[in-house]
Amino acid sequence: MKSTIMQIRPEEIEAESFRIIAEELGPNDFEPRTFQVVQRVIHATGDFSFAESLIFHPQAIDAGIAAIRAGRNILTDVNMGAAGVSKGLLAHWGGKVICRVAEMEVTRLAKERGLTRSEVAIEQGLLENVGIVSVGNAPTALLKVMECWQKMDKSLRPGLVVGVPVGFVNAAESKELLSEKNYPFITCRGRKGGTPVAVAIVNALIRLAKEA
Repeated sequence: MKSTIMQIRPEEIEAESFRIIAEELGPNDFEPRTFQVVQRVIHATGDFSFAESLIFHPQAIDAGIAAIRAGRNILTDVNMGAAGVSKGLLAHWGGKVICRVAEMEVTRLAKERGLTRSEVAIEQGLLENVGIVSVGNAPTALLKVMECWQKMDKSLRPGLVVGVPVGFVNAAESKELLSEKNYPFITCRGRKGGTPVAVAIVNALIRLAKEA
């Protein structure tokens, strides 16, 4: 059977994509704001299984919006994660996106301490008024976030941890640990995940903050 190419204006593509996603998902039990996050993840990945695997702490959406609207920063584990965040919208509240993984000092400290660059970059970045931590690549970064969270002063702790690292070594396990925490998080089950998923979640929260 021949494929039919849809004729559609560029500015209508995203809305039509979301319409198709909602139609194919069918009836669901998602709270409206949570559904917007799920839609963006499916839109970014083309993978409907995230509708089943994403896990939201009950306060996750409110905590993410509050952190953004308070002008707190977003810390990512990799530069690709930082590049994908909607910085123009985020800047409206004074927040910025931080990623330290490529800095020479981080590389030096990682070698000196026998840690990964991701671990050191998270430690360094958490000192900078971080409201949301977004991890999509490195399980070691997510494990370090959880370790640091326990040690941090309550007033300095991030409001939300987005932890969706992808892979075969400690990815599923680190996300399972996050899903057991009593502070706000968004994660997913299993090996799937990745930076595009993390970026989609953060950008959905930024748009929700704009609508609030």
